[in-house]
Amino acid sequence: MIFGEMKPEEAEGAILAHSRKVGSETFKKGRHLSAADVAALKAAGVATVIAARLEADDVAEDEAAEALAKALAGKHIRAAAPFTGRANLHAEAGGIVEIDAARIVAINAIGEAITVATLAPHETVTTRQMLATIKIIPFAVPRAELDRALAIAADGASAMTLHVFKPHRIGLVATQLPETKQSVMDKSRAVLDARLAAMGSTIAREIRCDHNELAVAGAVGEMIAAGLSPILIFGASATVDRRDVVPAGIEKAGGAVLHFGMPVDPGNLMLLARHDKTPVIGLPGCARSPKLNGFDWVLARLLAGLNVTPADVAAMGVGGLLKEIPSRPQPREGGRTKAASPRVAAIILAAGQSRRMGGPNKLTMPVGGKPMVRHVAEAALASSADPVIVVTGDRAAEVEQALEGLAVIKLSNNCHKEGLSTSLRVGINGLPGEVDAALICLGDMPDIRSHHLDRLIAAFDPDEGRTICVPTVNGKRGNPVLWGREWFAAMTETKGDTGAKHLIGEHADAVCEVPMPDDAALKDIDTMEEMERRRGA
Repeated sequence: MIFGEMKPEEAEGAILAHSRKVGSETFKKGRHLSAADVAALKAAGVATVIAARLEADDVAEDEAAEALAKALAGKHIRAAAPFTGRANLHAEAGGIVEIDAARIVAINAIGEAITVATLAPHETVTTRQMLATIKIIPFAVPRAELDRALAIAADGASAMTLHVFKPHRIGLVATQLPETKQSVMDKSRAVLDARLAAMGSTIAREIRCDHNELAVAGAVGEMIAAGLSPILIFGASATVDRRDVVPAGIEKAGGAVLHFGMPVDPGNLMLLARHDKTPVIGLPGCARSPKLNGFDWVLARLLAGLNVTPADVAAMGVGGLLKEIPSRPQPREGGRTKAASPRVAAIILAAGQSRRMGGPNKLTMPVGGKPMVRHVAEAALASSADPVIVVTGDRAAEVEQALEGLAVIKLSNNCHKEGLSTSLRVGINGLPGEVDAALICLGDMPDIRSHHLDRLIAAFDPDEGRTICVPTVNGKRGNPVLWGREWFAAMTETKGDTGAKHLIGEHADAVCEVPMPDDAALKDIDTMEEMERRRGA
């Protein structure tokens, strides 16, 4: 890659390394300088720019990041679209992420251009949580280095795999002493219920019995006979030795104690046992609290279908000091963690009257064998946007019929004759509260595909100030546009038929231009002539 200071006439096709004010416009870092850009630089009196030019053996940053992300992503892991040389991996469900640390280290050791950052191996994750980020630091990477990274990623099973939580019917044994309060036992059960619900499992049966080994053995035997797994035991008094009441009761029932104690604090007094193939866990006293403890780590692995051995427990000591980090995210708390991928909805505006079409509703006219609006809806559904909302108005029944069988939310705009802004208001007001951003899609753009939408979603990053993401084709802005939730209130206050376009001009610092690989973002169909040209293409 050639990098350095260039005269404008030398910079056509190069990548701008630093944002630059050019007249009234700002050329942002990463912009591929076109002939028009070069002319604008000259007209503004710019003598030189710092830019990068790719050579024949270079792979562009987005292409490289995307290739490596897909190579690393194993089962139940989604590779997001790349942007500015970054591609993230996200969990498609809750579970335990398994990572081949040696291969990640080997990839990071190839050279300075390629970086892979992951969560810790065997971390508990929630749906949509970020598992890893692949970042190409300069604007390109030598192909030889990328090929080495891809070879390491392909050497054996997937370097990153998500073990999804599976629903279990769990048995709970709770022992009690004469002085044990039922309210304490009820509270402990409630905390455990919440833990399990976050991982998709439930307690199928609870037995409360005396705190002696014979009673424990009988209760464990009943759970085994009922086919419940795993079996969890809350002792009324903490287990302090392998020969204490709970482990003795497990052995009397025909089970075997595999390991007592763990190098995790809180959680030291956990007991790991097994009855044939059924895991049996003696819970530490700290499991009565919702705070993260060592039992959480063992439980999560079991519910994700992983075996837990004494060696696994011993390995939990590194990173096992939990007492001083109360802010550590806990999956049972629910909600989006900071590292989760943003939830982006899609709103398809399909309420217009098609005045320029001269009669028919253009959205229901066939393009490529299906109604125009259905192309847009299918693209949104195939992207990572969720949910997909369609706002109808004029001839709503026809539009809804064109969308038959698609998992979209249909909202009616009774004021559609007052302009596009009214449909925008209906769509924004219909969004779920936890949505972070919304793609505003036009129903008359049948060439838009899921990869266009996913590229806009990948560009969205409120922490980096990218809250309005606009597709561009050779520097010309198009649709759809992605808006962060901070703009929703202002969008609902717009009037007439112009939508929220004025906000883009008024808030240039929040705008991120996203180059597209084709001109679909500029192509809508308004007239019968355009329809005929589209059909004849």
